[in-house]
Amino acid sequence: MTQNTAPTLALEVLDLRKSYADVVAVNGLELRVTAGQCFGLLGPNGAGKTTTIEICEGLNTADGGTVRVLGRTWDRDATWLRNRLGIQLQETQLAEKLTVLETLTLFRSFYDQGRTVDDVIELVQLGEKRTSRVNGLSGGQKQRLALACALVGDPELLFLDEPTTGLDPQSRRQLWTVVEGLKREGRTILLTTHYMDEAERLCDNIAIVDHGKVIALGTPRELIASLGADHVIRLGTAEGVTVPVTLAELLALPDVNGGREMPNGFELRVRSVQAVLPSLLGIAAQRGIAWSELSTHSATLEDVFVSLTGRELREG
Repeated sequence: MTQNTAPTLALEVLDLRKSYADVVAVNGLELRVTAGQCFGLLGPNGAGKTTTIEICEGLNTADGGTVRVLGRTWDRDATWLRNRLGIQLQETQLAEKLTVLETLTLFRSFYDQGRTVDDVIELVQLGEKRTSRVNGLSGGQKQRLALACALVGDPELLFLDEPTTGLDPQSRRQLWTVVEGLKREGRTILLTTHYMDEAERLCDNIAIVDHGKVIALGTPRELIASLGADHVIRLGTAEGVTVPVTLAELLALPDVNGGREMPNGFELRVRSVQAVLPSLLGIAAQRGIAWSELSTHSATLEDVFVSLTGRELREG
């Protein structure tokens, strides 16, 4: 007889709540992160994701709900948990005068067991900078050092809170390579990010958070499929120009599945670009509309977020 075994949960968050005075930061949020996966938490500033992460990391306390990390709770097993978690904050302030080697030696001393300092330096590709002081590192190198500090204890669960914010494209991709290596090792990673391409590349599952709640959950492919549209068409007009067409008229066209009015134009979610474009060009010809922009792209997680919240991810 085959025995069904449920996947092990590295993190379980049930009905989590947190307020600051009259501001509700987290409002009944729920998460379940399976061991061995990279789980993405996406949302704009103020959505509640950083507060949620801080509570899961033991850096903040909840007003209500339950948080189980590696099957344990912070009120009973704080010391045990600290030895098994790795945390990279949005901003990590390290001692500027210490070298890379000295910094990691210090952090390694905080753990009962873990990786060797040399192993972690090699993992984050800082071998040439091992004797360099922190104040002499580039932004990308400092981020990789912060990640190394989170890894030196050989964590079972790794929290990465916007690890690539502010980095140039090359530094971002170097960090992605490190995270992908950790995924291959079977590490559990909880990642927050403002970059949809990062989430699509790294995350096995994603929760989109807004107003302190999870409003969508699934794999990147599942979330994009939920749009019911394969492409997005953007129609732009010159600033201050009013065009003789309404969003309602555009939404009524065949194969248009949704859309929104923008400050200088429209954005339409469509099932077939080939089916919709002739209609759009016909309307433009009939009404004398000269679009300043007409572009298309395949549907992305950014489009999913806009359809759910009416905002772009990086809006405040």
